[in-house]
Parts: sequence; C-alpha cells; structure tokens
Amino acid sequence: MDTEQRAEPSSSQVGSLDGSDANNSNSVAQVGKLLFRRMLVGVSDGRFFLGTFYCIDKQGNIILQDTVEYRSTRRTSPSPVEQRGLGLILIPFSCRTSCHVDCSIEEQLSLLSLQKEQCQLST
Repeated sequence: MDTEQRAEPSSSQVGSLDGSDANNSNSVAQVGKLLFRRMLVGVSDGRFFLGTFYCIDKQGNIILQDTVEYRSTRRTSPSPVEQRGLGLILIPFSCRTSCHVDCSIEEQLSLLSLQKEQCQLST
C-alpha cells in the first residue's frame, strides 16, 4: 500500500461541524503551503526559535523541527545572543508573540488574507 494515500485526509475529515467546509479546506491549503519552510517564532520571555515548520494544531500550537533557540544574554558576555540546538519543539499558542515565515512577497500577501479570514471566523 502507498503510505501517502493513507495519510491524505478525506473532505469529510477536513470539514467542520458548523458547515464551513469550504473555509476550512481553504485554510488547510494555505497552512499546507507553510510546511517545511523556515519559521522564526518569538515567545513572551524574549526568546526566539528558528526552525522548520512541521505542523500546527487546532489550538494554534506550533511544532518546529531542527530548531535553534536564540536568547539575549547579559551585556558583559562576549556575544549578546546565545544559541543552542533543540531539535523538535512545541511552542504553545499562549506563549507565542510573533511568527515570521521565509517566503516571497506574494505568499506573504496570501498569508495576510488568511489572517483576516481567521479573525472574521472568530468574531
């Protein structure tokens, strides 16, 4: 059996209970474009994580792979920023303050329209 075929969700799995199947499938397609892109995520304690976008769940938690953590150190240190390799990490939605994706201008505009749709759906 082909494992890729089993991993593909059916249209009934992608849809939601409130009947907004078209909106959800569009959102899933937009987020799918981010897969395996370099992403820089800032968190509330001032650290930044640079890694490859792996997935996001319904709650907005992000999983990055091959991640490097960057954090500020004291000014007396030879380097103002420390870094360390972490591998696969989960960044909770509640801690996230910023999120930047390495992509073209056209893709950035497309992502902005996705953010507007999500804001409209949540209100």
